[in-house]
Amino acid sequence: MARFWLDKGVGGFRIDAVTYIKKPADLADGTPDAADGLASIHDATANTPGILDFLREFKREVMDGTDAFAVAEANGVPASELGDWVGNKGVFDMLFEFSHILVPQGGKEIWYETVDWKLTELKAALSASQAATATNGWYPIYFENHDQARSTDQLLPHATNKIAGAKMLGTVLQTLRGTPFVFQGEELGYQNVAWPSIDDYNDVSSHNQYEMALEAGKTEEEALEAVHRHSRDNARTPMQWDATENAGFTTGTPWLPVHDDYTTCNVEVQDGDADSVLAWYRELARVRRDLPVLVAGDYTELMGDSEEVYAYQRSCGTDKAVILSNWTEGDVSYDPSLVEGLDAVLDTHADGAVGTLKPLEAVVFASK
Repeated sequence: MARFWLDKGVGGFRIDAVTYIKKPADLADGTPDAADGLASIHDATANTPGILDFLREFKREVMDGTDAFAVAEANGVPASELGDWVGNKGVFDMLFEFSHILVPQGGKEIWYETVDWKLTELKAALSASQAATATNGWYPIYFENHDQARSTDQLLPHATNKIAGAKMLGTVLQTLRGTPFVFQGEELGYQNVAWPSIDDYNDVSSHNQYEMALEAGKTEEEALEAVHRHSRDNARTPMQWDATENAGFTTGTPWLPVHDDYTTCNVEVQDGDADSVLAWYRELARVRRDLPVLVAGDYTELMGDSEEVYAYQRSCGTDKAVILSNWTEGDVSYDPSLVEGLDAVLDTHADGAVGTLKPLEAVVFASK
């Protein structure tokens, strides 16, 4: 199949769920979950021994000798094993791994169980992936995909200013070491949907989780709230181009309704608003293009113990950039010496001041 598409002229592949393509030789019983009595298919099939032999064959027989690009989704691959998957001896150019995006879920597969997670956990996961690809391999940076809730709700569940939150998250996305992947609508600051009935959802996981919640004694309202938080349909609504019917996506009937906010959150509206999330993403792209250190520079985490601020330094030769982001809705102080000799080249808050981060503020400082 890959050769067929390469012959058609495609430039590469995004390979989904690749860690599950090799099945175990036997069909042994798994360990049943206490909640529903079922065993996880992930535990039974993820990263079955010998899978890398298959993938090395794919690289050798299909990819070698071409300039095609391959990025794979690989749930279950820890940062410590990234060298087998990307880099000089790896089988792909980049790998979507899940360590950071699973932090808000706490490793739980039951949606109605809420998780109290810490920013230090998220930072540690991101830093581990940065370290694993620091000298060998390249990292695809992402916060959203077709299986995740919207990042403004998943990573900033208590934030009331989602626009500021979207700009802050976008700043981190565009300034870590690696290639940013922006999921459709993320550049507009999409939020989760909250449809009134489980019948409004197509996602099979949403229906299963809803039933599990009811069987556990949750009310219909509590079960639906869990679906609102985690449903994959949050990321699967049609792209919102304008304020016309179906947000300008189609004149037919889309597979899911557009988001309720489509008349105000769409490309056409944000295209003419200098303070919009879309305008901010364009500014981020410009700064990333103009500051080579954000592409070529190495990564060093700063303020690692902070539960409010994610801060890191990018450096390449004499060029340096420091990025600070406040993940709370309160003012947070930091040591001004971290940015001494640097200029603020990008700030989500026009009235920001050195030494203090306002709620959900992100600032990029760079060499003069």
